[in-house]
Amino acid sequence: FFEHMHMQSQGPLQAHGAQESRSTIGAVVLGAVAGVLMVSALGAWAQSAPQPPQGLYAASPVVAARPGAQPLVPMSRAMRTAMPRSPLAASVGAQAEDDAHWAPVVQPRPAPANGFAAAGNWFTALSMAATATIAAVWFRASLTLRGGAHPLAEIRSEGSYMAMASTTGSPVAADMTVDCLIIGSGISGSCAAHHLVYNENVQNILLTERNPQVGGNVISKEKDGFVWEEGPNSFQPTPAICRTVYELGITDQLVLADASLPRFVYWEGQGAGQKLANLHALPTNLPGDLLDFNLLTWPGKIRAGLGAVGLIAPAPELPYEESIREFVTRHLGKETFERVIDPFVSGVYAGDPDELAMRAALKKIHRLEGLGDLGPGLVSGALNRFKEIAQEKKDNPPDPKWPTYKGGQLGSFMKGLQTLPNAVAKELGADRVRCSWTCTGLTKDGAEYIATYDTPDGVKTVRAKSVVMTSPTAVTAKLAGDLVPAATRLAEVYSPPVASVTMAYKKEDFKELPGAKPGQPLVGFGHLLPRAMGIRSLGTIWSSSLFPNRCPEGYELLLTYIGGARDKGIADMTEEDIVKQVDADNHKVLLKPDAPAGKLCGIRVWKTAIPQYRRGHIDILDALEADEAKHPGLFLGGNYRTGVAFGDCVAYGLDEAAKVKAFLG
Repeated sequence: FFEHMHMQSQGPLQAHGAQESRSTIGAVVLGAVAGVLMVSALGAWAQSAPQPPQGLYAASPVVAARPGAQPLVPMSRAMRTAMPRSPLAASVGAQAEDDAHWAPVVQPRPAPANGFAAAGNWFTALSMAATATIAAVWFRASLTLRGGAHPLAEIRSEGSYMAMASTTGSPVAADMTVDCLIIGSGISGSCAAHHLVYNENVQNILLTERNPQVGGNVISKEKDGFVWEEGPNSFQPTPAICRTVYELGITDQLVLADASLPRFVYWEGQGAGQKLANLHALPTNLPGDLLDFNLLTWPGKIRAGLGAVGLIAPAPELPYEESIREFVTRHLGKETFERVIDPFVSGVYAGDPDELAMRAALKKIHRLEGLGDLGPGLVSGALNRFKEIAQEKKDNPPDPKWPTYKGGQLGSFMKGLQTLPNAVAKELGADRVRCSWTCTGLTKDGAEYIATYDTPDGVKTVRAKSVVMTSPTAVTAKLAGDLVPAATRLAEVYSPPVASVTMAYKKEDFKELPGAKPGQPLVGFGHLLPRAMGIRSLGTIWSSSLFPNRCPEGYELLLTYIGGARDKGIADMTEEDIVKQVDADNHKVLLKPDAPAGKLCGIRVWKTAIPQYRRGHIDILDALEADEAKHPGLFLGGNYRTGVAFGDCVAYGLDEAAKVKAFLG
């Protein structure tokens, strides 16, 4: 109880300690007066008293105190035993108790010169006894007036209060103490933990997760021969990912899709050319594929070509932020936006291109406008960007031990993306990972941080020299808002509802599709669905075409996303209705009219899915960075800050680990 009160407020404890100090002073003064009176009254008798034996003085209970300290009288063992002890007193008051019970050291001294001096020693002892007696009476009276139930218990309790008052500013007790606490075990947090331990030699860390298993929103499932994802579905390989995979020893579990597999956009009519099942493959080999790319009309192609080489209107001046729709339309035209970029935005962000800020959401493409030597066109900027990438690879060549990949490939693991955070958890061991721990508060105690958790074993506290917080925006806004006021604005970052639905269909139920082979109806990455087509789903990953061993023989596996910023009503639908809608959309695009309903493998409705980089997002991050700098050792991050892609989160973990190491020294 005392510990809890001390953590909540020090003011009342200080006031209570002062009150007890006044009581103690009063007792000491009264005892001292009584001792003087006793010595004066018995002085005459002392002069006529016989001389004590030679060794009596040497055996008196006067202790030799530590150098510079006053002589101490040891408390009796019986009294110490009678006093109740609290866990707090046992820890906070250990040194004080050691001083109070310090064993007496008897020092022989010369015999007194006369009987008065010898009697004075006796009277001194009697005076001290009288002092203790009167002090006890004083305390008992004061306790009675304040409702004290038992003198010894109350004195002991007040001693604890006094101990707390006297240690104001000392460290708050915690269940664990670490050099780095990582809140959130998604890809950002897990990779930060790995690189701290593996590359930065920061071993005293703790990784916490509110879910029963590590991974955050990365959730891989396996049942009846099916393997599927309920969060992110794949990644584009990067040096940071390949390095992490190698260091974790999971290279043998890495799977990479064939880079030549086409990505499709479903589009019907409105001047577009005819394609089998209305699935238009996006160009992968430029410029050759453009000749057969009839998703765009010829006027649309001409408009996109002129814009790509730089024949565009000037960009609006800051502080105005162009939306994705405005930027792309200005550069490539309305048709390219509606048929190519709009479904891409739905597939990546599940977002609204009228609200997403181009310089925040697609900053790499936005940067191309000012990067080229031949004007503001995207082609000129892309040429210089290719030079930058080549130089970056030259300056930082990948280790030949790392897995290699080709441009355009997508990656995963044999048992799904959760393989990576699971490998991190195995690397750290049970002592450095806590699941089902929900962080409920973060405070600062001196230069260190105190995190409070609700756990299956009750409330726990963790003291940390540094904290890496990778929780979702709404959670971070609540936890870090008191320390970093700008973090409260993270609550403004909108994350729309999205449902992921995985369904399996018999191979014979698929209609004839582009690139199909005997016994393999699906050949491709998947298809995106522009909003103009009136199909509610956002897009579908052809999981069994991408990666091996995703389903039993005779089946194909599809992962569909539905909802997003332009379909918020998905959050109000039942899971049964969502599954029916997805099945209907799959039938319209991929399946024969008479095909039976698919087999549901899994569904998960994310009420708050992908953070939206809307207008003003960069301003929020700039303010956050300025406020965060006032609290060294606190690192706020995650997909709302570094990008929503899997690779962005891995790179964040790598970079953040180096920053934490630099801070710790």
